[in-house]
Parts: sequence; C-alpha cells; structure tokens
Amino acid sequence: MKYNKEAKPGAPDKGSRVLQLSVLFFVLCGFSFYLGGIFCSEKTRFETNDVKQIAVPSAKESMAAPLQIKAVSFPECSPDYQDYTPCTDPRRWRKYGLHRLTFMERHCPPIFERKECLVPPPDGYKSPIKWPNSRDKCWYRNVPYDWINKQKSNQHWLRKEGDKFLFPGGGTMFPNGVSAYVDLMQDLIPEMKDGTIRTAIDTGCGVASWGGDLLDRGILTVSLAPRDNHEAQVQFALERGIPAILGIISTQRLPFPSKSFDMAHCSRCLIPWTEFGGIYLLEIHRILRPGGFWVLSGPPVNYEHRWRGWNTTIEEQKTDYEKLQTLLTSLCFKLYNKKDDIAVWQKLSDNSCYDKLSEPDTYPGKCVDSLGPDSAWYTPLRSCVVVPNPKHKRSSLDTIPKWPERLHVAPERISDVHGGSASALKHDDGKWKKRLQHYKKLLPALGTDKIRNVMDMNTVYGGLAAASIDDPLWVMNVVSSYATNTLPVVYDRGLIGTFHDWCEAFSTYPRTYDLLHLDGLFTAESHRCEMKYVILEMDRILRPNGYAIIRESSYFVDAIATIAKGMRWGCRKEDTEYGIDKEKILICQKKLWYSSNQNSR
Repeated sequence: MKYNKEAKPGAPDKGSRVLQLSVLFFVLCGFSFYLGGIFCSEKTRFETNDVKQIAVPSAKESMAAPLQIKAVSFPECSPDYQDYTPCTDPRRWRKYGLHRLTFMERHCPPIFERKECLVPPPDGYKSPIKWPNSRDKCWYRNVPYDWINKQKSNQHWLRKEGDKFLFPGGGTMFPNGVSAYVDLMQDLIPEMKDGTIRTAIDTGCGVASWGGDLLDRGILTVSLAPRDNHEAQVQFALERGIPAILGIISTQRLPFPSKSFDMAHCSRCLIPWTEFGGIYLLEIHRILRPGGFWVLSGPPVNYEHRWRGWNTTIEEQKTDYEKLQTLLTSLCFKLYNKKDDIAVWQKLSDNSCYDKLSEPDTYPGKCVDSLGPDSAWYTPLRSCVVVPNPKHKRSSLDTIPKWPERLHVAPERISDVHGGSASALKHDDGKWKKRLQHYKKLLPALGTDKIRNVMDMNTVYGGLAAASIDDPLWVMNVVSSYATNTLPVVYDRGLIGTFHDWCEAFSTYPRTYDLLHLDGLFTAESHRCEMKYVILEMDRILRPNGYAIIRESSYFVDAIATIAKGMRWGCRKEDTEYGIDKEKILICQKKLWYSSNQNSR
C-alpha cells in the first residue's frame, strides 16, 4: 500500500497498523464530541424557554429510576413540646453564656439530639381567625399564655375576653393606641406617606402592633424579638398574620443583607445601644439603607419629662442621651426630627462622611477585613462601620424608586448576582405569574383569606411574592446561606426575607405559616441536608390544615410523598404548567390532629 506526498505520512510496512489506529482515534474523538454535546445541552439554560430553566437533577439522576424509600411513621412529641423551637430552646439555655444574652441566640441541637416526632398543637387548638380580623383578635387556646395577659394588660398590649385574646393596639410608649403613635411618626417622617419608605424592622416588637398598623400604610415590617419563656411575642405576631421572626442582636449579625431596611424602630425595646462600644447600633447601621431612618421612643428620649418613671436620675438620663447622640454622629447619622417621646435619626447618603473614620485612633473605624457586608449567617458582629459600597449609586433611599414602582424595576444590586440583569428579572417575573396562575388552579385556597402567612423556602428574586402582591397574604422569602446571594435584590424590590440553612430549624414557633412553597430545594440541598429532617421541620412550622406546594424533580417526588404520609399529610401529585416528566408538583395539606395525651376531640 503506497501513499503519495499529499497523503498522511506513514511507513509502507506499518500502514495497516497506522490505519487501524487512525480509524480508532477518529471514532473515539467523534463519540466523545457526541457525548459532550449531549451533556452540554443538558446543562445549558436559555432565558427564552421556561422549560429549559427548570432545575433538574444531574444526568445520572435523570437516567435513574425515581428515589424510593420505605414507608415511615413518625410518633407524636410529648405535649410539653407544643411550642418547641429547636435552635432557640429554653431547655438548652443553661449550656450557654449570659454575656450579652448569648444564650438567646441560635444554638441548634447536634444531630444525635434532633427530635424525630410530630409537634402537637395545644389542647383546644383550632384554625386561626382569618385576616384582617386576626389583626385584632386570636383564639386564646392557640397561644395560651396567661403570663403576658397579666403582665401587659395594663399597657394595652392585649387582653383576654372569653375564648379570645384581643389586641387593642396599645404599647408601653403608645398608651393612646398604635395608630395615634404612627400618625405622629408620619408627621415627623413625611417619607412614610409617599412610598419612599417600604421596608422596616421593629426590634423588640412586643405583639407587633406597630408592624400591623403599618401594613395599611403600605409599609412591610419584619417584627423581631427573641424566644422567651413567657411572652411569645413572635408567636402572637404570626398568629395575628403579621410578619415576624425570632432573633436578637447579641454577638452575631442579624440574618439580613446590608442596606435591607428603609426604617428601623425601637419602642422601649431595652437594647443597650451605647454599651459594648455601640456594637448594636453598628448592626442597625449595616442593615439600614443609606438615607434610611432610625426611630427611638423611650429612654433616654424626652428624659427631661420622663426620667421619674424610669427609676433613674435626670443627670444619668441626660448623660445617656448625649452618649447616644455622640455615637450616632460618629456613625454618620444626623438628628432628623424629634417631638415628645419620639426621636428620628437619618443615616447619611453621602459617603464623604465616612472619610473621617480612616483617621488614626478613630472609634469606630471602617471595617477593612475581607468579611462582606452581606455575610450574615452565624457571622460575628464587628466593632467597625460597614461603609456603603460607593459603586452603588442608586440604592440609597433618595435614589431607589418609590413603592410600588420599585417592585418591578431591576435593582442596581442585581448586577452583583452572576447572570443577573434587568432582562433576567423581567423573565423571572413573567415565569412566576404563569406559575401562580397554575398554582391557583391546583390550590383554590391560594389568593383567598384561607392563606395569609406564606414562606417561599428557596426563592431567587422573590418572584412568587411579587406575583401574589395583590393577594391578601405576605411572603417570607428565604435565601439559602449556601446559595447565590440574591436577598439584597429581594429587599431592593420592597419585599422581605431572611438567610437560612435548611439543614437546621427555622427561627419561628410551631404552627406559624399557612403555606410553604419550595422549588427544587431537595435537588439543590439533598447532598447536605437529610430530607427527613427538612420535611419534619416543615411540619413543625406549618399550621394544621395548612398547605405545602412542593415543586421538585421527579426523582424526589415519590420519596417526599412517602415521608409526608408518615406525618399525616395528604398529598397528590400534579403536572407543572409545562406538563413535562422531569418535574412534578406535590399539593399537600397537613391534617389537624391532637395529642393522644390530651382531651381535645
């Protein structure tokens, strides 16, 4: 066999061997190219096609049969676990320090101490009163705390009448009612009236009457309070249908990104703002948007007329007020307005104020470590000032769009998200409008007064919350601490949410949400979090007769349904709006049952 000069080189006596190797080489290359095309096409996503954006398992899982597990049945927890909060459990407080109330922070039990039982409702529990009536009253047996009734009834927090708790809208600093208190606040802060202020946080929220009143004024508030033995402030708030979460400013950052809130509020919340180097105010500064407002009512404001009721002297209160004012000035706040018991400071929008923090021996100084301003999951507080990123020119309160326009305007910080853009947000909004329409067909209760408190367990941009903005519900948007950080975008849209790791229990009481929604959570997290514990946690925080919409890969759906059946849920499998086989929807409802050790039937 001979080759001319233009042919591939090779010795005539080895030609057949070279030919065989050449053929084999090109066959293997072609096959590899073919396989590469298959797998690359599986991984590629196109914004123009909703179906291809669905999160699916790996190619290995897609080819495998659906995950199957054995039937399981979970026992009841004992009745004394009816208000069990695993990561803020008073039974475990003695293991932790008293310094700065560290014991009240999140301390989750190790895996060998986790409960594998169903948390029972209180004796006599019944379905909560529907919104908006729930803002003014709730069933006593659903939150049976006599202590708070006896201690706070004189301050008009609440009072017990027959089988109900009534909420007259009083508080320690608003004896004339919360509406009169907020009216005065609006006179001091006109930005509360025109959509400039949309998101707020209430530290030490009581029974969340302030946040409840603001809902009618277009302001969405996260009411924050720690777990305690008696008051159950967050449980009352959620029973009323008002957004709330367990938390305390102690040694760790709150689970929110920087520049989240337009306004922060403390009404005699008893937080020692000037102690420990002002570290608690440094955290308020971090989560408050430039141009945002911090409102304080109670000591030491109006000390000239109030000091006698505070078991102190006028000199001590004057000193405390001056220390507070000095600290706030050093953090680039200015006194904005003040009247009677209310003082308002504004965080400056001009970054030039922070230049002085670079001077030697200045306290507090700028944060110069590598810790990001949005790092907020088990992140220690820092005794330094988080300076707003100068590249963000449109995230201050005077430059961000007003509500409701800001809901559909792509926030500036979306560019910090890989793949984030105005077109991506528009596409996401369109996708969720279509999905919500489909959900309402599958679950007619959605969009009615039967569903008030909703949690989107692994949101991206808050699409479900945005699509349902006109429905009588609110959404807690949860972004995984292990996922891409999109929570700043959620807040910049005028929505609320929190960071969380679903390998742990959520910071809320049992029976506090009417609907839980997840979208591919197990596909994304099953390598880290055991499915059984995630679903048990869903059962803990879901109200009896509440619902779960579980949108998942077909690989996981049957296994999820098996576990849910063992928790006494009723589930049915439905197609997605696209009708594809790779993904299915479970519509589940938690049944109302009572502990076998109680006489509630």
